[in-house]
Amino acid sequence: MRAKITYAVTAAVLVFYFLLVGSRGVLLIRHGTLLTVAFGVAVLILPVIGIWFLWKNTQFVRRANALAAELDAEGGLPVDDLARTPSGRIDRDSADAVFARRKEETEDAPDDWRCWFRLAVAYQDARDTPRARKAMQRAIALHRGRTPASAAPSGN
Repeated sequence: MRAKITYAVTAAVLVFYFLLVGSRGVLLIRHGTLLTVAFGVAVLILPVIGIWFLWKNTQFVRRANALAAELDAEGGLPVDDLARTPSGRIDRDSADAVFARRKEETEDAPDDWRCWFRLAVAYQDARDTPRARKAMQRAIALHRGRTPASAAPSGN
């Protein structure tokens, strides 16, 4: 719940910032000189890109959470039984061992979104966020009935 509140507050702050920047862009355009109009248009592009980025990330999080809820209802969520360091971080060797199992499971069933979801969690535990995100995107695409671009999980 704390993560959702943090995300909502951050998103609200970003939207406020986008509105503030956008209003400055409009003011620059209203000034009417060639230079201020050019700057105004450039300034308006930034909030558009920011809103698009925020929207795409929000959709990703919502879809990933929906998959997690469905997998939880099926009893298929991965159990967090990884060894931890004294500071509470996941032990790298423990994460790598789980990752190897998840990768093998995914290679055996490459069209199962559940395997890709669990592989995404294993990538995240192994601190490989870009691959975790790609694996989760593949899980989402498979769940939605789409055929993703990449064919097999890559190594760690």
